[in-house]
Amino acid sequence: MVTPPSIPEWLDPSPWLPRARNAGGRMVSNALATESATPADFAALLSPVAPTLLESMARQAQSLTRRHFGRTISLYAPLYLSDYCGSGCAYCGFAADRPRRRRRLETDEMIAEMDTMKAMGFDEILLLTGERNPKADFDYLRQAVALAAERFHLVTIETFPMTVEEYRELAQIGCTGLTLYQETYDPEVYARLHRWGPKQNYMDRVESPARALSGGLRTAGLGILLGLADPVADAIALYRHIDYLRKNFWQAGISVSFPRIRPQQGGFMPAFTVDDRFLAQLIFAFRLCMPDVTLTLSTRESAAFRDGMAGIGICKMSIASKTTVGGYHYESLAENGQFIISDNRDMATFCAMLHRLGFEPVLKNWDSVFR
Repeated sequence: MVTPPSIPEWLDPSPWLPRARNAGGRMVSNALATESATPADFAALLSPVAPTLLESMARQAQSLTRRHFGRTISLYAPLYLSDYCGSGCAYCGFAADRPRRRRRLETDEMIAEMDTMKAMGFDEILLLTGERNPKADFDYLRQAVALAAERFHLVTIETFPMTVEEYRELAQIGCTGLTLYQETYDPEVYARLHRWGPKQNYMDRVESPARALSGGLRTAGLGILLGLADPVADAIALYRHIDYLRKNFWQAGISVSFPRIRPQQGGFMPAFTVDDRFLAQLIFAFRLCMPDVTLTLSTRESAAFRDGMAGIGICKMSIASKTTVGGYHYESLAENGQFIISDNRDMATFCAMLHRLGFEPVLKNWDSVFR
């Protein structure tokens, strides 16, 4: 067992936890009314009394979303390059001790998968791997980024932490941003769930988004895996992490995702239940306190929940996602995915739903010339 690290002061949620536990109706109303939110306001919006004002939170979140993002929903898809991994994350279907046949996409397979996704209409792609290992190292990722940049205007990664120099090299060949979830900011829970491997290094992961932005990537996506630890404490720490990045990299774009644990190989069960009502409350709180931040909801969530949250805080979604290696062009070869998705709709069905609700699906909002 790894000794839990001390959480940095600028990340520590504890000063605001009493307000999150005990805020009264007036504190919540004041948080709703403020135009310059603080961590204390965010904490109040996560309090047990806040759901009594959930409809007000939803109306205000919808108004702010339309003001900053219009009636649009940006769409993207993930491409799993490899499921090789040397880490022992207790909650992950790709953990090193899972009995599964491992594979990675070779060059011709990468091209086939990317071309199939391009034909589906996507112009933003998220490239994923496990933690750094000999089968999927930096050179492998660099090749994948270069191939993707030839086909897509917006290329982002969700992989292992890297150095500033490595991020800079990826930015120079066409990578625009990264997504990197801390999973949980609770040091003790983090140490217990990351049983072995490179992901045990808590601070290396915390500091990676800052290194990526220092290296020239334009966007950073953060999130917590809801259910691993106290979701209120984790959400406040996430808020503080984003606040830190926005103050130090004010020109960067920041996005927040809200993944909940889904069934996966290994059968891990979350210690905390995060129901739809609290997830909605969390999304509204982020929109109210960070009006211009991109809020993302993936196909982990049900079709009904995603339809209901479109434009009410959420302005970006994945669709037609595969969590398998080789899940688009090589669908018949795909093994079990990292987790089981919930929303299985195809692109046409999902876009038709958005149009019925009065939203415009956006498949391109960036041009590679801006790299």
